[in-house]
Amino acid sequence: QVHLVESGGGLVQAGGSQGLSCAASGATSSITTMAWYRQAPGKQRDLVASITRGGMTKYALSVIGRFTISRDSAKNTVFLQMNSLKPEDTAVYYCNADIWGNSYWGQGTQVTVSS
Repeated sequence: QVHLVESGGGLVQAGGSQGLSCAASGATSSITTMAWYRQAPGKQRDLVASITRGGMTKYALSVIGRFTISRDSAKNTVFLQMNSLKPEDTAVYYCNADIWGNSYWGQGTQVTVSS
């Protein structure tokens, strides 16, 4: 079992920056990939960015060049730095941890980008 707690988020103006962090506890040594997903009202939950234990990253096309995912394995924490934010980035952002195909989710944190 893994417990994930997100922090960060809130209201930011378009063009601004926001950082999210997610602290994992529990069976953290078994975590393979950590990721951020987001879900806007009325839409499905989509992958924003992911990072493997080895540091390989993957990004949604819409955030490439603007968002950066990083991971502090010693602190069992994953970060998402979001720059040049757009109103369409508004969503609830969820932290995800994968343990050999089993997904664990945080409670989500709201990011609202005003135009």
